[in-house]
Amino acid sequence: MKAKKWVSTAVALTLVGSIAAGCGSDDKAATGDKGGTDKANAAKQELRINFNAEPPVLDSSKGTTNAAFTMLNALNEGLYRLDKDGKPQPGLAAAKPEISKDGLVYTIKLRDAKWADGQPVKASDFVYSFQRTLDPSTKAQYNFMTAWIKGGNDIIKAKPEELEAKKKALGVKAIDEKTLEITLEKPVTFFEDLLAFPIFFPQREDLVTKNGEKYGGDADKIIGAGPFVLKQWNHDQNLVFEKNPNYWDAANVKLEKLTVNIVTDSNSSLNLYETEETDVTNLSSDQFKAKSQTDKENIKVKNELTSMYFMYNQKNKVLANKNIRKALTLAVDRDAYVQTLANNGTAAARGLVADGTQDGNKNEFRKTAGDTLPKADPAKAKEYLAAGLKELGIDKLPELKLLGDEQGSGKKSIEFLMGEWEKNLGYKAVGEPVPHKLRVERQNKGDYDIVLALWGADYNDPMTFLDMWVTGSEFNNVYYSNPAYDEKIKAADKEADPAKRSQLLVDAEKILMEDMAVGPVYSRKVPYLVRNTVQGLILPNYGMEWDVKGVTITEAKK
Repeated sequence: MKAKKWVSTAVALTLVGSIAAGCGSDDKAATGDKGGTDKANAAKQELRINFNAEPPVLDSSKGTTNAAFTMLNALNEGLYRLDKDGKPQPGLAAAKPEISKDGLVYTIKLRDAKWADGQPVKASDFVYSFQRTLDPSTKAQYNFMTAWIKGGNDIIKAKPEELEAKKKALGVKAIDEKTLEITLEKPVTFFEDLLAFPIFFPQREDLVTKNGEKYGGDADKIIGAGPFVLKQWNHDQNLVFEKNPNYWDAANVKLEKLTVNIVTDSNSSLNLYETEETDVTNLSSDQFKAKSQTDKENIKVKNELTSMYFMYNQKNKVLANKNIRKALTLAVDRDAYVQTLANNGTAAARGLVADGTQDGNKNEFRKTAGDTLPKADPAKAKEYLAAGLKELGIDKLPELKLLGDEQGSGKKSIEFLMGEWEKNLGYKAVGEPVPHKLRVERQNKGDYDIVLALWGADYNDPMTFLDMWVTGSEFNNVYYSNPAYDEKIKAADKEADPAKRSQLLVDAEKILMEDMAVGPVYSRKVPYLVRNTVQGLILPNYGMEWDVKGVTITEAKK
């Protein structure tokens, strides 16, 4: 199984971390609410936060981007919500689940919660949501995640005439309006954490049906049961949320208004902060260096479980050659990259699984696995290139395009990496910076040669980075296939012993890096400037970019 979201490459460097997903706006239109934070309005419960990408759609079944999941987490809620330590706490559930001794059956009582329009949240809203995500006609890329539920894969593979019967057989039952029973195919130790993720949020069948393909595309075409209501969605400019008076925990939500400004340029983003037109913004590497000297007390560093890597499209005959992929990967000085374009704690990749990810056996995966990715080695890269060209029967590499995000430092990233290829391999590629939304669309369609991609964990386990490369996986847009790799992942998916499972995942990553199916570049951290009037902002290391439910605006500190 896999679970993750596409993250914006721009975040990597310039807007280092600004909410990964969605295409952004030009800077002139993304100011949100105007006005300073003077004494007269400093304590108004309004928060303005910059984001470098717009969510393509706010549909918890169809979302695949960090931007979508972050916004959905503001307007809706799951059975559980992750706290500041990343631990699940009851959300729409009234309490922790009752779990059967075999770890397969979760019985969950719902609290007396309401949708934003006042209608009660029912157990059947979850049943409908899970069935819709699994329904092949929905084309949900995250359907594999709900396939941990018993009968989930049967729905995904169902023929049209079998679909309704398979849905009824799914291991999700509304015992009554306030009791939900979920039966899994096998024990999943982190399943309670997953229930806080947007793919498991409830959905209203009447509104999905009413809006059809437009569901989740505008403010008036989405509803939630979370802390905020989306009142305006000015595409490529901003999203405006207001407090949801019908939220079950409204008494503990202090913010009355949240404005998310879509700002794709890092200089414009910082300027909005310095002119007091926004309260939270992320920083480019240069900005981080400068602000570390002048505004250090307001810098917050988000320790993400996010990796950036090259995706090599193996439908391209040249990139189907393992030696060519190794040449392109090992020609890049990853340490120089992070020192030049990040320099904020972001670390050069030592494998695909991001630094800080647990191994499922109470240890950190990178310490367990060690370095599975060889260090940069221009001489070795040239040897791989020569071997690959010989195997292909050609004298030089044909034109290859490097696709990436244009916002933030996306362009700088493309230029740096192509510069490494030219310096160390004598090969000049062609850069293709495009809006993030278009990059994701093309990546998902396989319409690229090489793409610079980021992947953020949706749960703290190496599987979130590794199972996407199994043959035929929904996110395997490099078209990689290795039976030995598949076997390791499938065995780990079934293995109950934590130590054995951890070793299987280590072995799988070693195979992936030996094949260089993807070429990791770094494991990132994201620095933010957060005004000292903003208290209670959560910057989780996976899942969402931020959570503002508990934010309180205080008087400006002297």
